Parts: sequence; C-alpha cells; structure tokens
Amino acid sequence: MRHITTHSTPATGLRGIGDTSWQPHGTCHGMDPEDADATFFPLPRDHEAIADAKELCALCPVRRDCLNYALENDLKEGVWGGLTAEEREPWHKGLPRRLDYSRVVAFFNGRDVHLTEAERKVVIDHAYVRGWRPDRLATALQISTKHARDLLRQAANKVFDRDRTLGVPRRKNAKKKAVPAKSSRSATARPAAQQPVTRPVAPASAHAPLGKAA
Repeated sequence: MRHITTHSTPATGLRGIGDTSWQPHGTCHGMDPEDADATFFPLPRDHEAIADAKELCALCPVRRDCLNYALENDLKEGVWGGLTAEEREPWHKGLPRRLDYSRVVAFFNGRDVHLTEAERKVVIDHAYVRGWRPDRLATALQISTKHARDLLRQAANKVFDRDRTLGVPRRKNAKKKAVPAKSSRSATARPAAQQPVTRPVAPASAHAPLGKAA
C-alpha cells in the first residue's frame, strides 16, 4: 500500500505517491478554499479565469513540484503547475516513459520520490554501479530482497553485454609472480681479484723416504 505524506507528517521512510512538503511554499498557500477552487478550477472555456490562475502559477517557486504532484496522483481537473487538464494530458500519457535525472538525484539524496518506470531503471543501474547490496535496494524501492537481487543481476548482465559489444576488456585479477632476489654479484661477472686455486695434494707413496730429505 502506498502512503501520501504531508508537510505536517514526520518522515517515515515510506515511499509515497507524492511529497507534499512543497505546499507551504506555494503562492496559493493560505488562500480561502472557496477562492482557491474558483481560481484554480475554472470552467474549461473560461479563458479569463484560466489566465488569472496561470498568472499566479508563474510566480510560484514550487510550480514544478505542483505539476509532478498532479501527474503522480493522476489529477485530471484544475490548473496544476501552470497547466490545465488538457495541457497536462500528454504528460499523463507519457508519464511511465518520463526520465528526469533531477528526480533520480533526489531519490539518492533520500527524497520521497515516486519514480516512473524509466527513472526506476536508471536508479537500479546506478545502484549496481555504486555497489548497493540487495537488501539496501529492496528497502529503497520497497520490494523483496529476492526481487532486488534479480534486478541487480540484470543490471550486471547489461553492463557485461555493453562492454562485450564495445570491446572493453574484462578486468583480470592477475596474481603477482614472485620475483627472485637479485644476487649481489652476477654469475658471469669476473672476480675482482684472482683467487688462489687450491689443488688436491697427491698422497705420499708408500716407498717415499722418511724425514726432511726428499
């Protein structure tokens, strides 16, 4: 089940349909409910009222958040984010394919963002590159650990197929070979000084005379 957060509700870590913490910063915040309904829910052909609503939206610092809220919650009536229901219709149809990298960045910064299908794929790919474990991705996307493990495996296969197509060599964990220590003196080097050669002494003959005289 999805939950809708409000500006008065503390952060719970749940992924919501829309983050409404932007509402107190809107130009329309604090208006009388009847005046707000008359201004932002005009008749389809009341061009003057629509122009007045768009004029207020043009000054709003959270106009983009207002538009996202209307799209995420499938609001098909009224003026939201400076756009009428007819002007938002193409956005509603193309919502699953929308890719807004600012929303992806907001997701990694811990914001409560309702990701589109395209944005969700980008998040999974970046989670794999960042070395996220399945349990962390499962908590962020509110899915099972098994599902998160499968998604990370698919992202890994995608990277492998891309590298193979582009001819990127795979990284090998080459073991370092032991290099024998160099001897202080080369085997072929000639000695600095001529060393005396010792020769074996021939054994004395059994018939040799004893004493000093040979």
